[in-house]
Amino acid sequence: MKNMKLMLMLFLPALFFSQKMRVFILAGQSNMNGFGYNKDLPGDLKNYKDVYIFQGNSVADGEINGGTGKWEALKPGHGTGFKTDGTTNTLSDRFGLELSFAKRMKELFPKDKILLIKYAREGTSIDSLAAADFGCWDADFQGKNGINQYDHFLKTLKKALAETDVDGNGKKDELVPSGILWMQGESDAGYTEEIANHYYGHLKVLMNQMRAALLTDDLPVVIGKISDSGKNEKGKVWPRGELVQYAQEKFVNDDKNAAIVRSTKKYNYGNDPWHYDSAGYIDLGENFANEVFRLIINFENKP
Repeated sequence: MKNMKLMLMLFLPALFFSQKMRVFILAGQSNMNGFGYNKDLPGDLKNYKDVYIFQGNSVADGEINGGTGKWEALKPGHGTGFKTDGTTNTLSDRFGLELSFAKRMKELFPKDKILLIKYAREGTSIDSLAAADFGCWDADFQGKNGINQYDHFLKTLKKALAETDVDGNGKKDELVPSGILWMQGESDAGYTEEIANHYYGHLKVLMNQMRAALLTDDLPVVIGKISDSGKNEKGKVWPRGELVQYAQEKFVNDDKNAAIVRSTKKYNYGNDPWHYDSAGYIDLGENFANEVFRLIINFENKP
């Protein structure tokens, strides 16, 4: 009988204890979505253990099926062209920063499982005056049918967090919000000086709204500094790029739990003047991971 009790004491916790899973939000526009080619990936970025991703279906403002998705083990194909109906994920031939980010995070947190929640949409802005036909992240923007990109993001988040056993091992997940990764700003830099000058205020509001949605004040935020390929007849693709870059630097300077990735300035571009090449996305993910790790250590060890 004593042996039986001892076995139960040892065995039952393995069945019922919660397991720690670090949750990261990946959001923004096209350079968050990702235009790297899977064919360019090295072998160590093709297979993952204990890393899962929920990517919300990316649609225009006003559509009702944005944010639909399902959890699956991370693999290449979550870049531009990815689609999901909530039952089946259709992978593309492209990738974003999620692959190298996940690899580096597993190196930094080898005992934790990593959950990525991704929603990104090409061309989107955070100023309604720059929305055009792409969409806007302003939570108050009515747009089409009163549905905007922030609504699609919230739906992605809600559906992702509704699952309590992501890896299907019968153990309840202990979800630990660990960071927000934001790569966006090019669209806001493509219009007027007034729009670009409003970027700081819009970014600050949006990041705090995302923190609130995750019920974690001062959650670490890392943003990618926009860059310009110069592949334009006028020499600049984003005419107000410097103003948005200044706003991004001001945001991380003013927010003690925010950081910025500046390596984008050295990246080469792919087949167009807007999106990085495959090597750029690999480097971008690693840098996002290193920056958010530094913030996490400070955040989780603060008195």
